[in-house]
Amino acid sequence: MRITVKVGSNVLTRKDGTLDVTRMSALVDQIAVLHQQGVQVILVSSGAVACGKSVLRDKVNIDHLDNVQQRQLFSSVGQAKLMNKYYEFFHDWNITCGQVLTTKVGLSTPDQRENQRNCIETMLGQNVIPIVNENDTISITELMFTDNDELSGLMSTMMHSELLILLSNIDGIYTGNPADPASQLIRTITASTNVEQYIQTSKSSAGRGGMQSKHKTARELAAQGINVIIANGKRDNILLNLIRPGVDGHPVINTDVPCTIFK
Repeated sequence: MRITVKVGSNVLTRKDGTLDVTRMSALVDQIAVLHQQGVQVILVSSGAVACGKSVLRDKVNIDHLDNVQQRQLFSSVGQAKLMNKYYEFFHDWNITCGQVLTTKVGLSTPDQRENQRNCIETMLGQNVIPIVNENDTISITELMFTDNDELSGLMSTMMHSELLILLSNIDGIYTGNPADPASQLIRTITASTNVEQYIQTSKSSAGRGGMQSKHKTARELAAQGINVIIANGKRDNILLNLIRPGVDGHPVINTDVPCTIFK
């Protein structure tokens, strides 16, 4: 059983923009349990830029830098901090993780995709958890992924994942503003379900994506036969409550957990 889990910046950061190490540790604990159950997990993790901002915000003057330069600076520092924390947390479980930095250009040809696929297959075959992120230090605007939602979709397709879980800071897609008590969570979306009018176009301050990109990625993967779940990464034990390995090795989804499932 193989799944891809994408963790957004808004899950891994606090309101002040600093890394939420408590939440990060809790997510690692859940992935470690799945790993011990025989589930192969590919982790696509945002958070490097937010980490870099929190480290550098009082130490550098960035007023003269454009958006790309700022992103390159923050990610170069933040990626080191992010991976160091992941390494520590997985090491506590006696699990090894490895870093996979990629770019849109690096997946643009069959040979390059195959090379990356072989790398991740080798890691999984040796029980190493791949932690994937875009290499923002060398990416420029026109050659960047839209966001890590797009990247996690490409990884799921390339690595033949059975399930993609997109962790955000809300439970899924609602019939209105999630903050409005009158809004209702849409539990299941199929090819014939029209939810375009409900998709919020706003984005979090921490990340590049938003519900619009999650919806687009989920639709594309569902059309390929890969189930996608949008769920709240700030809920305790969200991953372990959502899925478990079935008797046939395929993931069993707990539909009682608040989330949006694309089929």
